[in-house]
Amino acid sequence: MSQPQYQLTIAGENALMLYFDQRIDPTISAIVQHACVLIRAELADDVIDLLPSYASVLILFNPLSTDLYRVQAQLQHCLQQLQSGNNHSGKLVELPVYYSEQSGPDLALIAETKNISIDEVIKRHQAVSYRVYAIGFAPGFAYLGETDPLLQMPRLATPRAKVPRGAVAIADRQTAVYPAASPGGWNLIGLCPTRMFNPAAEPAMPVAVGDEVRFVAIDKAEFIRLGGELPELECSGKKS
Repeated sequence: MSQPQYQLTIAGENALMLYFDQRIDPTISAIVQHACVLIRAELADDVIDLLPSYASVLILFNPLSTDLYRVQAQLQHCLQQLQSGNNHSGKLVELPVYYSEQSGPDLALIAETKNISIDEVIKRHQAVSYRVYAIGFAPGFAYLGETDPLLQMPRLATPRAKVPRGAVAIADRQTAVYPAASPGGWNLIGLCPTRMFNPAAEPAMPVAVGDEVRFVAIDKAEFIRLGGELPELECSGKKS
């Protein structure tokens, strides 16, 4: 195993950004997770928060207990232990999905575009174990990758004004579950009854960066039993 290359830059009065090779790759994601473990152990209570993403980590530290130069030195020290090839320690999370043209208005369009059946779209979406690469856009919005290449679809040319909570969607080689009702331009293929963000729960999100997600098909009755709701969904527009 070799030591990965990284760049450490100042991102604010009490923030540093750690960059690795800027690409979407499970190996890079594993390095990000290993870095977070090392940083938390090294900085301990001086850490306010760590925000990992695809190939970077934003480090927020407490300026009342430490300073920029000390944190830089600590990071340089602990990152000497960083190794590529480490297995990630994330958990496997299964998310139920009600796939149908009622709950996923873009299913038929994807099937037609790719010249496969709707059942094949559903089968291929479930067949992959997705890595949580980042959480952003909204609390609980987990960017999952990567989808089967055949299911790759561009974002909608005109986003929907409102996508319901729990909508399962595809954009390019990524998939996600909308944690709350919001505008959105991803292709909708189903609905998930699991709450992706609940501030009253502990933890507030069922997934974290570095976890693996698998989708499991359920029928309409099971979706309703698990607390799912069927909203009215807009039909998709033209693709870009």
